[in-house]
Amino acid sequence: MAGRRLTGFSWREEILAGVAKKMPYNAEEEMKRRGARYEKALLPFVPRVVVDGRLVTGQNPQSAKATALRLAELLR
Repeated sequence: MAGRRLTGFSWREEILAGVAKKMPYNAEEEMKRRGARYEKALLPFVPRVVVDGRLVTGQNPQSAKATALRLAELLR
């Protein structure tokens, strides 16, 4: 994970979704702590896909289609 560009559900999205108190850790901060180059959209719940080599990550459920399309592109 160290040095890799990636994304995932942001802490702000956890809060807005009302699940932050149920989360055992802050995934956004944990990725950064482990040296990942975490990226997120400027606004919550906006699709965001990050590709780093063969690693394809989507930020949130709204990113599912775009993530799948990027992955399909890489597999061609």
